[in-house]
Amino acid sequence: MRRIYGSTAEVQLSLRDLAGLNGKLVINSKFRDPNGRDFLPPVGKRSRCRQSPEGERVECFHAGDSRANEGLHLASLHTLFHREHNRIAAALKGMNDHWSPEMIYQETRRIIAALLQIITMRDYVPKIIGAESWEDHMGPYCGYDPSVNPSVANVFSTAALRFGHGTISPKVSRLNQSFQEHELFPSLNLNDFFWLIRCSVSAGGVDPLVRGAIGTPADTRNTHMFLSDEVTDRLIVLNVPRLMDLAALNLQRGRDHALPGYNAWRQFCGLKRIQTLSDLKAVVGNCRVARKIWNMYKHPDNIDVWLGGLFEKFLPGARVGPLFSCLIGRQMKAIRDGDRFWWEAEGVFTRLQKAALLNGSLSRIICDNTDIKQLLPDSFLFRQYPSGYTSCDQLPSVNLEAWREEESQGGLEEYQRGRFDDS
Repeated sequence: MRRIYGSTAEVQLSLRDLAGLNGKLVINSKFRDPNGRDFLPPVGKRSRCRQSPEGERVECFHAGDSRANEGLHLASLHTLFHREHNRIAAALKGMNDHWSPEMIYQETRRIIAALLQIITMRDYVPKIIGAESWEDHMGPYCGYDPSVNPSVANVFSTAALRFGHGTISPKVSRLNQSFQEHELFPSLNLNDFFWLIRCSVSAGGVDPLVRGAIGTPADTRNTHMFLSDEVTDRLIVLNVPRLMDLAALNLQRGRDHALPGYNAWRQFCGLKRIQTLSDLKAVVGNCRVARKIWNMYKHPDNIDVWLGGLFEKFLPGARVGPLFSCLIGRQMKAIRDGDRFWWEAEGVFTRLQKAALLNGSLSRIICDNTDIKQLLPDSFLFRQYPSGYTSCDQLPSVNLEAWREEESQGGLEEYQRGRFDDS
């Protein structure tokens, strides 16, 4: 949520279209995509985003998280949810004209939060940790538990969540309406796009990028290279005058945060500690890689948790091994069960609203906020186009009629606003 709306009151206000009196987020007044759709607003000053040698200057986008500008896929996702907020706000305004701009903004924000929770927990996390681990570490939702601490664990944010760095493709694919290489905007190396927002503005908008993310298979993990050299040899970090190594940054970050080692976290998760080279070969599944780790660290207790977790064999139907599956699953359960505003919690939404929200999906959000006409029902799966693709008008959508309110219903605005102020 903070990536969309910001984590401070100052940033939240700067992202809102307060002058429009419509509960929307402010848009970019200078650029629109080829079909007239909005982009994120620019930062309020000359930015450090990279510029192309041709064409006019394009400043960094202003978003709830400045890292929205780091890569084009991040920028595309931010753009999609920014547009989705404004689409929902317009619909709520149309059916509840008596609502104030504040009420429209807050209710839209609640809907977006619920959609993010549903998409993350229902559609994404089970594919990362696997169905069996989901049952072991998550299980069904049983309501808000005030004894659960929902804060983010150091080991999750600093190590386990960064499993995703091993899934980064060295190429940024841009595809046309037939999900083939775009005739005008070819795929390029990831390094060419770091902090280069201009490519999402002037090169066909976000549509070719979204098609590329959906219509290109994820890289198969290579035992000779677990991270692309696009991020280990050519990573660009603003304000740093040299290329960086993401793997080295992750290892150093874990040490700066004083994370216990790989073996300590395996024990925490009830897994067998690594004591011998044979143990390491068994969990890594590759003798050459296991031996290299063993020779580098000299002792199993010295292995960094991020590296150890990243190199484990994937569990069935998962993208991580048993350690990261445990750490991610436990963290997600705490976030869900310890949140009194969780979308399924008692009193957060009505029964009809919950039923409507379950129709939400990332594919539907893409359909509603781009000019992409065909998609897989689940955008987290890969199928070669057109196998399994369906027309957007066949995909379920959130029926916002569940939020229609008669003008005579007084007091709801203050109730909803007060509930958010407490959060």
